Amino acid sequence: MRMRQLVERFVKGDGFLIRPLNSLSEALFLAGRSSCRRCAMFVLRSQWVLPCVLGLLLLAATGCTAFREFANLRKVQFSIDRVAQPRLAGVDLARVQSYDDLRSTDVLRLGSALSNGSLPLSVTLHLDAENPSSNSVDARLTQMDWTLLLEDKETVSGRFEREVVLPPGEPTDVPVDVEVDLVRFFDDKLQGLVDLAAAIDGDAPPQTLKLRVQPTVDTRLGPLQYPSPITVVSRRVGDGAQTP
Repeated sequence: MRMRQLVERFVKGDGFLIRPLNSLSEALFLAGRSSCRRCAMFVLRSQWVLPCVLGLLLLAATGCTAFREFANLRKVQFSIDRVAQPRLAGVDLARVQSYDDLRSTDVLRLGSALSNGSLPLSVTLHLDAENPSSNSVDARLTQMDWTLLLEDKETVSGRFEREVVLPPGEPTDVPVDVEVDLVRFFDDKLQGLVDLAAAIDGDAPPQTLKLRVQPTVDTRLGPLQYPSPITVVSRRVGDGAQTP
């Protein structure tokens, strides 16, 4: 009787018993069924636990890989390598160092544009992106928000939306097309505006031309953006190519 009561409590604790037991043999039979049921539940739970654990480990490994990829791009050095195709209100400035280098026809054209309240400057800034050779993987730049600074004054902003692969140890060209209406941001007369535009294409001092950028890199977890912008200057001037 004592044994039957113990087995009855065992089976009842599993939620299987719905009536009193009539004999010890029935109690042992149901206890066996109850034990099998508990074993089955354990196996079923184990079948769920293992995939979950493996999934979490895979996610953690993927996250670490993505973090390393993002950290690698943070090591990429950006600098303004050169300025190409500078044009001011349609006038080619490739060979213009100052206002005095303009032809009379160019002066008339620029003066007419200024009198109409507009003096658009268009250039292509070729950034040099250097992924250090110590990086083990390519850095993949997917887009880059930028703001143009002239004489430390914020002017126009835009977005570079071409995917660029940056192999380790190989400088890569990142061309950024920029157009800014100088009249919107500067009150100078024509000569001052022309000299400013011409200085951009030459060996301009550090404060003349800067580009504030915020790159986005593609990772295994999706695109990740730099947490804060960096300021890119020419490698030929200043102490460094970029500053936070």
